[in-house]
Amino acid sequence: MRSDAREAAFKAVFASLFQEQSEGRFRTGLYRNAKLSEEESAFAEKLFFTVQDHRETLLTRISEKVQGFAQERIYPVDKAVMLVALAEIEYFDDIPAVVSVSEAAALARKYSTEKSADFVNGVLGGIINP
Repeated sequence: MRSDAREAAFKAVFASLFQEQSEGRFRTGLYRNAKLSEEESAFAEKLFFTVQDHRETLLTRISEKVQGFAQERIYPVDKAVMLVALAEIEYFDDIPAVVSVSEAAALARKYSTEKSADFVNGVLGGIINP
């Protein structure tokens, strides 16, 4: 299921915010622990590398929508969630943007603060509905 693959990719992206090089063994372990199929692991890996390859562009897009709030002040969990969702929105044509936003809000609700889902939803909504 892509939701599980997204969650695993989010965890890998979150870890990469603190350590520049995220080892393949670490990601493989994440995918194995999430019981991802080969296809789901491939999706998670593609999503992870899309974020890595376009991180600066994605962060710039997020910063443009977070007015009056320095990017460094965004909770790392929320930042990782938005990076994953925005990578899907920008680079995965087969995934509707509203699905990416909804999945991001669900991840924020699960892993971040009480208000994070609304924050993530608002930022990403502002990007897809300028």
